[in-house]
Amino acid sequence: MNAKPRHVERALHERVEIVPYDPAWPGLFAEEVARLRAALPAELIGRIEHFGSTAVPGLAAKPIIDMLVEVRTMEEVAQHIAPLLQAQGYEFFWRAPEHGLPGMNYAWFIRRDEAGRRTHHIHFLEAGSSEWERLLFRDYLRAHPEAARAYGELKQRIAAEHPDDRVAYAKAKTRFVRAAMRAARTQVGGPGRA
Repeated sequence: MNAKPRHVERALHERVEIVPYDPAWPGLFAEEVARLRAALPAELIGRIEHFGSTAVPGLAAKPIIDMLVEVRTMEEVAQHIAPLLQAQGYEFFWRAPEHGLPGMNYAWFIRRDEAGRRTHHIHFLEAGSSEWERLLFRDYLRAHPEAARAYGELKQRIAAEHPDDRVAYAKAKTRFVRAAMRAARTQVGGPGRA
């Protein structure tokens, strides 16, 4: 049996903490956009989006800024972007198709502060990736404060139930996220947008 790399084990078992919305989060996103654009060659990255709960005003969240970054290919992430970000202290995670995403490689990074706390999750996606549909969920919560409030309450409850198990925490949100995505797709009249 293959042991997981140490940084993967650490990431899977870090405490899940949900905090009230912080109006500083959009500014932290903008600062990281500037940092990434300064650190990476312009031809390697396209649009950068703030998604996840910290991108929804008023929503309680883990105090970690989630970002989607457009790239031309996953190969460029592995060959060019990962070495540049790792040299600046970012932790690199690569999920190959055999890890549950048929036909798609998936790369993301964790940025931490001086105390070792996660501050940013930075996900790299090709332009045509279905993962861009995550923005539909963000937009739905922004447009439906009652759904955002219910989602925040759910996250607080399951964080209390699974404080040291990020996989169980994520799985416990699945039913809510799927229902919200069905409603969001109905409102936009299609399978989502990129």
